[in-house]
Amino acid sequence: MKKPPKTILILGATSSIAQATARHFASRESHFFLVGRNESKLQVIAADLEQRTQCKAESHAIELDDTSTHADLVEIAVKALGPKIDLTLIAYGTLPDQIKTQEDPQATLDSLKVNFTSPASLLTHLAVHYQEQKSGTIAVITSVAADRGRKTLYTYCSAKAGLSAFTDGLRGRLVSSKVQVLNIKPGVVDTPMTAHLKKGLLASTPTKVAEDIAKAIRKKKDILYTPGRWWWIMFIIRHFPEKIFKKLSI
Repeated sequence: MKKPPKTILILGATSSIAQATARHFASRESHFFLVGRNESKLQVIAADLEQRTQCKAESHAIELDDTSTHADLVEIAVKALGPKIDLTLIAYGTLPDQIKTQEDPQATLDSLKVNFTSPASLLTHLAVHYQEQKSGTIAVITSVAADRGRKTLYTYCSAKAGLSAFTDGLRGRLVSSKVQVLNIKPGVVDTPMTAHLKKGLLASTPTKVAEDIAKAIRKKKDILYTPGRWWWIMFIIRHFPEKIFKKLSI
């Protein structure tokens, strides 16, 4: 069985899935570097992890969509956790108002920045470190929405499709360096980001997603649909004839 990661960098550490994943991996040997925009919330999460498991948890508040800070951020994280980072989890993003993005080009660009170009920038900086390190895991939360553009959500779908393709390509670049690059594709998860959406029987929980992420890392998987039923759902959606699919309100 693959040993659990000890040094863990989480970008977007205040998200529900990130918190559940951190709790899953936390142990006395763990050292976390938690990054997000809300300093007080980060401190609460760090303190909770330390109290639960006696691990070490540091936090760093920053606007992750500000790409000009990424080089320094990665350097700070490496110094805090280094010289080896066992696991990096990129777990941030927003669900935009599709109608607003249709009417406001700037809203579209803002969504693309936070959901695609910003994580792609971080991955580019991180890849250099991992390539030199020649081990470890980079895990990126994309979405099942990446699999096909839907008229009710195409701004978000397109950003996640870009990030998904970027993550898959990065895997090929780093395979010779023995670095696992995991593309995590959750379906609907009951989190604050989806609080305004109606939840059906297909909705999952952050805890379930975290368990699946841990299992996928242990098994050295490349792509994870979580829960697993979403592989079949998206297989069907991807293969709908376009003349039918474009008329569906999904």
